[in-house]
Amino acid sequence: LAATLAEGGLEIVSGGTDTHLMLVDLRPLGLTGRDAEQSLERAGITCNKNGIPFDPQRPTVTSGIRLGSSAATTRGFGQEEFRTIGRWIIETLNGLAKGSADNAAIEARVREAVRQLCARFPIYTQPETLS
Repeated sequence: LAATLAEGGLEIVSGGTDTHLMLVDLRPLGLTGRDAEQSLERAGITCNKNGIPFDPQRPTVTSGIRLGSSAATTRGFGQEEFRTIGRWIIETLNGLAKGSADNAAIEARVREAVRQLCARFPIYTQPETLS
């Protein structure tokens, strides 16, 4: 996920990740963490607005978002799914940064794609019937 985001032009604060968490600096896109969090939420992707080192924004606004992979790996997502999610994040944030009037359409399309992906990897499967 971190590699896909970096390849797409997003800045990972630590330069990469060795854990399931990453912090994305949104200043190069001219976005706040609050706006990005809300847009990604509408697109079906959960993240948290998060301060970055020496953040010029207030803690209620922030200049970054924090993303994690734990919930998705629990569902069984692999590298290809994370690359796909990374592309959706990039597309959604780029649309937001452009002030695109059609970002609602981007968010809706990504939300449907997220729904379809999650349907392939359900949180719980039907237990087998005990005999």
